[in-house]
Amino acid sequence: MGTTQLETVPEPKYLHLKTVLSEALDSEFSVGEILPNERDLAARFGVARATLRQALEQLELEGRLQRRRGVGTTVAPPRVGVALGTGRHTWPGTGDDAWQPMDRERAVPPASVAAALGTGQDEVHLVRRSRMSHGRRVATELLYVPAASVPDLSAIDAPSGPARARAVLRELQRLELDGQDRAVELGSAGAEDARELDRLPGSPVLVVTTRFTAQGRTAALGVATYRADTCRLTFGDTPDVEIHHDPERRAS
Repeated sequence: MGTTQLETVPEPKYLHLKTVLSEALDSEFSVGEILPNERDLAARFGVARATLRQALEQLELEGRLQRRRGVGTTVAPPRVGVALGTGRHTWPGTGDDAWQPMDRERAVPPASVAAALGTGQDEVHLVRRSRMSHGRRVATELLYVPAASVPDLSAIDAPSGPARARAVLRELQRLELDGQDRAVELGSAGAEDARELDRLPGSPVLVVTTRFTAQGRTAALGVATYRADTCRLTFGDTPDVEIHHDPERRAS
């Protein structure tokens, strides 16, 4: 039987331009800087504006650029590292936790969460948190805490939502943490997540589920939704490693 060889397909022009633009972003522009308009960029690189738009769209999908209504196209900040599989196990709200508490309410969790917590149809404490990077929200989290995990929590009479959320977290931290495990999956933003993360519904997101165990049971369950264009998964204890395309610049 003969062997069929595939023809070598030349790289599309917009992909080559994307590489050139990416190198320019590393060497000529800083985070938050506004790029020249499309007409000037197309003239600089000697390409049609349609080709330029394709390249810019690719860079936006990769998280290198962000388009802001009324501002223009700006250089995006580095992606947020989502650390997985580290040896550091801590309760939410302790140590160098980057999450900001937003509010707390009592609610019946979704069936899948209730099954993991073993709460059935009972209400749990639902703590809402958000994570910011360079002035923009890059992730939201729903933290489900069963009443049994915070038995001494008295009626919360706090003046604001964040204070109510912190009260639940402080009480949760009284338990001795046995450990935690995480799972990650690719998802699409629903209407509420899209609104909070300033994305279109259906945009790709990373869903990170964290299970906290104490006294031999699941004491809390966190479901965090990250913008896929601003985050990257990291493994180990060094989530801040950043690799630049320019060989003259070292990873930091």
